[in-house]
Amino acid sequence: MSEAKKDIDFMGVRKIASITSIVLIVISIVSLAIRGLQFGLDFTGGTLVEVEYQVAPKLSEVRDQLTVAGYDKLVVQNFGAETAVLIRLSQGFNDKVGQEVLTALQAGGQHVALKRAEFVGAQVGEELREQGGLGMLFALFVVMIYVAMRFQFKFSVGAVAALIHDVIITLGFFSVFQWDFDLTVLAAILAVIGYSLNDTIVVYDRIRENFRKMRKGSASEIINSSLTSTLSRTLATSFTTMLVLVALYFVGGDMINGFAKALLIGIGVGTYSSIYIASNLLIAMGVTKEDLMPPVRENGEVDDRP
Repeated sequence: MSEAKKDIDFMGVRKIASITSIVLIVISIVSLAIRGLQFGLDFTGGTLVEVEYQVAPKLSEVRDQLTVAGYDKLVVQNFGAETAVLIRLSQGFNDKVGQEVLTALQAGGQHVALKRAEFVGAQVGEELREQGGLGMLFALFVVMIYVAMRFQFKFSVGAVAALIHDVIITLGFFSVFQWDFDLTVLAAILAVIGYSLNDTIVVYDRIRENFRKMRKGSASEIINSSLTSTLSRTLATSFTTMLVLVALYFVGGDMINGFAKALLIGIGVGTYSSIYIASNLLIAMGVTKEDLMPPVRENGEVDDRP
């Protein structure tokens, strides 16, 4: 007879994990309060300059030329044809900005023609940012209701706490290192919420199943067993997703760099929070087998539906 698989003692270091999370959250909140986020042009607006090359240039070289000329916050991308380049600058518009950019680009020896130069407003205004924040709070409230109905109230608190933990720490990285925060990063933050919630639901399903099935063992032992049995699935999903994101980060170009970076951080933190936040809080709130016993129908039968 083969030996029973030994469970990993995840909850044995839950206090250390809790302290680590608290430290990271405090650092993130302090940085967000003092330094804020380095909003990209999608949030701040700026100047749009379109130029036409005779020979298709490398966007990285165009970006380097403008950086050397003193434009430190910009977006460079092709616009239609490979010879057409669209440049977005953070500075305000003036009559000379188009010619100044053209001069900086012509210093590289290529023939460049100026097509247009104009002011562009922010794609995300202050009102939309506020509405987005309220929308996210509403989404978290809906998630709490859903998890409470599917599992139990203590599970809903753990799931929402894990989501808040993931978002704050991911935003904290962008604040501490002052990376550009644009619409692609905002999309990544929303994707992190979905990924983390899915991972947490998978773990919670196994925890509920084992609480009902295992006759012996403390809450920590049952949760350790549940986490061990779902670990291979969690690692496989996270690893394959991160492989794609690493490829996007290195070869996807500047336009998608922030998106890949935010998802890499968010998925790493989300995988961690499914174990050490969502599951950890169940123990902290004193979850018991009685909390998860199937309800009894009026005729005395046990309703064991999920």
